[in-house]
Amino acid sequence: MHESVSEVLVIGAGPAGLAAAAAAAADGADVLVVDENTRPGGQIWRAERDSGVQSEAGELVTLAMSHGARFFSGTAVFDAARGPTLFAVNGSGPLVLRTKRVILALGATERQLPFPGWTLPGVFGAGGLQALGKNGLDVSNRRIAVAGSGPLLLVVAAWLERRGAKVLGVFEQAPRADVMRFGRGLWRHPAKLLQAVQLSGSLVRVPRYHDAWPVRAEGRDQVERLVLSVGGHERTLDVDYVACAFGFAPVTGLAALLGCAIEDARVQVDAFQRTSVEGVLCAGESTGIAGADCARAEGVVAGHMAAGREDLACTACRWRDRERRFGAALERAFSLRDELCTLPTADTIVCRCEDVAWSELVPREDERDAKLQTRVGMGPCQGRVCGAALEFLKGWPRGRVRPPLIPVTMDVLAAAGAARHRGEESAS
Repeated sequence: MHESVSEVLVIGAGPAGLAAAAAAAADGADVLVVDENTRPGGQIWRAERDSGVQSEAGELVTLAMSHGARFFSGTAVFDAARGPTLFAVNGSGPLVLRTKRVILALGATERQLPFPGWTLPGVFGAGGLQALGKNGLDVSNRRIAVAGSGPLLLVVAAWLERRGAKVLGVFEQAPRADVMRFGRGLWRHPAKLLQAVQLSGSLVRVPRYHDAWPVRAEGRDQVERLVLSVGGHERTLDVDYVACAFGFAPVTGLAALLGCAIEDARVQVDAFQRTSVEGVLCAGESTGIAGADCARAEGVVAGHMAAGREDLACTACRWRDRERRFGAALERAFSLRDELCTLPTADTIVCRCEDVAWSELVPREDERDAKLQTRVGMGPCQGRVCGAALEFLKGWPRGRVRPPLIPVTMDVLAAAGAARHRGEESAS
């Protein structure tokens, strides 16, 4: 089993991870960045197919590498031990990552809420459809409804418009008054205000609705129609695709595996991005959804702290705190409404991996009872989709995380177990 040793190990190469790597490397730390994607940049900076990384990601990668940072792309972490020591796998096989300090920049996933027909082919996550389009899916002349909640809907709708799609509308569940109040507050963030104005300008031909959400998707072999509630009245659209996401859910699995405190569905950190576990820091959306700028700012704070430069981290905290205030306003404006809890019907599949219907979950007392009786969240995705949905629908916090975080073969597990045993023996 291959082994890599570093002073600072960064997990994730999105805005937070790249900013953390650049800051720590510039401070003189030996930095290794690990990311499961084939190219750095994360989902927010996903490059167009075959065009390389985008400018912001490229600049941070270049800066980090100029100070000696190393990058392991296409490498997924599946287990962890105190130390901290992490176990990963890539095209070359399993590897052990030993380090003094870890910066977790795990990001977030789109929150999907189940409604009748949401499992039909052609119903995508909003960001998922955009990612497929960037990697070759032809969306031109396709009739697409964009629904759910949050600014991502507008970003995806504008992108689809530029690619020649027929965007039938953006259906936002938040009330118009809340969204308008949020927009008026953007004067405090001039760059974001400019982005919002430009985004609105690109969507002049696309209808936008508030107090609107999907009720059911219909079709035989794939989605053909989408029924929505718009201002209390049902409306039916003929569609080819549906792009739907109800905000984001922080990714916390690896942090939980390392023993970090998780509260309110996010990794708990102090003023310097330190978690409850010695030597483990966390930055970006895993600590709360606040946008790419906040993720970058948190990454800079974490990178300086990991390199032992608290003075520089203090300076970056002011930027971070300003961006966190924006994140708090974002959360207030797009908070999910109670009516969305009524979307699933008795036979609506909630856990797609284990084919668990809503009727099987309604009588369950808690997440543990549901797992024992239905195997919800125990499939290949380990609750990445249904876990966030059930947090909202049932108020169940994410359950205990067990390795492996991703499906791996038995020989990889055996190699990791042997490496863990050797590490424990040497420590004693």
